[in-house]
Amino acid sequence: MLAMNTTAIITGSHRAEFPLTAMIAKPAATTEADVAKDDPRWAALIARDCRRDGEFVFAVATTGVYCRPSCPSRRPRRENVQFFDRPELAERAGFRACLRCRPKWATGDRKLDVIKAICRHIEQNLDEPLTLSRLGKHFGISPFHLQRRFRAALGVSPRQYADSCRLRLLKSKLQTGNSVTRAMYDAGYNSSSRLYENAVAQLGMTPDQYRRGAIATPIRYRCMTSPLGRMLIAATDRGVCSIQFAASDEELISGLKREFPFATRKEDDGDLKQWADALLATMHGEDSASRLPLDIRATVFQRRVWACLQKIPFGETRSYGDVAKAIRQPRACRAVARACATNPVAVAIPCHRVVREGGDLGGYRWGVKRKEKLLKMESAAESTASPRKFLSRE
Repeated sequence: MLAMNTTAIITGSHRAEFPLTAMIAKPAATTEADVAKDDPRWAALIARDCRRDGEFVFAVATTGVYCRPSCPSRRPRRENVQFFDRPELAERAGFRACLRCRPKWATGDRKLDVIKAICRHIEQNLDEPLTLSRLGKHFGISPFHLQRRFRAALGVSPRQYADSCRLRLLKSKLQTGNSVTRAMYDAGYNSSSRLYENAVAQLGMTPDQYRRGAIATPIRYRCMTSPLGRMLIAATDRGVCSIQFAASDEELISGLKREFPFATRKEDDGDLKQWADALLATMHGEDSASRLPLDIRATVFQRRVWACLQKIPFGETRSYGDVAKAIRQPRACRAVARACATNPVAVAIPCHRVVREGGDLGGYRWGVKRKEKLLKMESAAESTASPRKFLSRE
């Protein structure tokens, strides 16, 4: 009877007096804004706020991956997200770092992390016209300040950085035998005119010539013993293209194959002996390597840095900051360090003479111990030669 009366009340004329909706509350719709009020980190995730990079990371249960707030990947559902203050905590919980946004690169320095985020954004959008206005709007920075911060950190503008990324990708594609057309579009060049306008000057030849040369360039190489272990010197018909150090000849030859994967490599029959002797003489006190003919490809910035390194007197060192000032890019210390790390001809371009502020050795492509030994050998040779110079003037 109660059920019938209740039904009568609901369906009858007195329905307005006893509405069922008054007894059963409707659940309110949960919006992203409501969730964001509970945890502002979710709002940063939604906005892909690069300014919050380094403050926290978020992990996604369905993928097992953790990311930085500005990660360009598709946004996850809120119920699948977990926040961590540091990458290490996310990894302890069983998550792995995202390969796209590389959250472990975040330093906690907001300005530096923004620059890194801009670099990643440029690298992932090389096929788009990335103007300062578009970059500024994406990262919430005025175009003027974005340009100034970027140049101060890297020594180049965002446009120059994008050009260098395209060129590096183009060279990689051409070296693997791709056609010029495919390499052009894969590298982000939207037209052949743009390709030939920008790339020819940096390659020193047309893309097709570079492609054929990368595949068929004859390279002679010679392995020998040096004070720093086994040493390899390799050269094209134009000059020395590679000088490397390693523990064994197998490592040296393997490194040469990685650097010139499609070249025709041939062991030297004696033509390189004179250049090899000049290198060894340099290590023992004679500055002969600076006169070696070189056949190396580089960006304009790299060439400026390497030319500056060749002017550092034998037996002396300069800091990365000193080199940056010498090339009139006083805030480009990190870019100078990268140029040193990519030097393909050790000793001939003396990147070992560049150290950190305060005298710390810093890094070296062929190992810090080799760098330390080289500097000690040069210092000893210079101190021995100094009395002789004084007596010769007498």
